[in-house]
Amino acid sequence: NFTDVESGEWYSDAILWANANGIVSGYGNGQFGTDDPITREQMTAVLYHYASYKGYDISAMDDLSSYTDSSDISTWAQASMSWANAKGLIVGRSAATIVPKDTAARAEVASILQRFVEGL
Repeated sequence: NFTDVESGEWYSDAILWANANGIVSGYGNGQFGTDDPITREQMTAVLYHYASYKGYDISAMDDLSSYTDSSDISTWAQASMSWANAKGLIVGRSAATIVPKDTAARAEVASILQRFVEGL
């Protein structure tokens, strides 16, 4: 499915499973981006699609227009960012910005995953 996901790597089966179940789709053109850092909006998209796959309620949505950079949220990530903010999984880096395209730091990923596991 992805030209940059080599068979037999420690992550190969997980990526193929997540793709087959509609949780990840990659960049298109057969690219997944195995070595790319994950952005905040990509992280929310993965969790949003996983929550949907598991049958969790994904109807909660927050209005993100109070963030000065809300227009930077990609079209494909608007629902997931709104949902993740409503569920308290992701918050602004400041009171004014949510920085959707910024790389999610390891500490952020750990915090978001903890909130996801404990909150859903």
